[in-house]
Amino acid sequence: MQYLTKANLNLYTSAELTCLATQAAIGRFLHILSAAENSPLQVRLCEDDYPGWLAADDQQFLEESATVYHAPVWSETEIRQRLPEVIAFTEAAIVVPNHYLWGGTVAPHYDCSGLMQAAFGAVGIRLPRDAYQQEEFVQKIVLSDLIPGDLVFFGTPVKATHVGLYLGNDRYIHSSGKDQGRNGIGIDRLCDRGDAVSRTYYAQVRGAGRVVRSYQPKCS
Repeated sequence: MQYLTKANLNLYTSAELTCLATQAAIGRFLHILSAAENSPLQVRLCEDDYPGWLAADDQQFLEESATVYHAPVWSETEIRQRLPEVIAFTEAAIVVPNHYLWGGTVAPHYDCSGLMQAAFGAVGIRLPRDAYQQEEFVQKIVLSDLIPGDLVFFGTPVKATHVGLYLGNDRYIHSSGKDQGRNGIGIDRLCDRGDAVSRTYYAQVRGAGRVVRSYQPKCS
């Protein structure tokens, strides 16, 4: 059985509900994996196979779905045609007052990969949830081949921990945190010049990727 969300919901990393894992906007599909009376529900979102825990009181915002989620299938050309709308989504998001929210995928507060997922999702293109998953999902490209709408990944030699959307002219838009970012959505330079935030992230560049397909989940 699949369920539809009737409100924007928070999903947590454990049954203690102390750490936000992700969010489910109105209209998302999910499976209930386990449930006990008056206890948090273990669930999995259908569009990206992402697991989490839902507060027991939030079960009132779920309804049985009359249909089963079917993932969209887009060609690389169709995706390329939608990239201006993806960019426009992020440019609209930046003008709304916002702050960085770990696990945030619902406007106005996002984390880095949540903003990417929401921007592509707004035009029907599904991405995995986390930055490292998005890096594994995209077609890898070299930085010199970047075009607007590509993803740029940052982190350690071991793992991608941050992602931004390339805008062209060495600029990318991303939602960055308080410690080394802007505590919200901002535009920075993909070079070793510019302000401290741009330089800090440039030192952590791992590579780039192009979205050439829409995520096909295992959830059914």
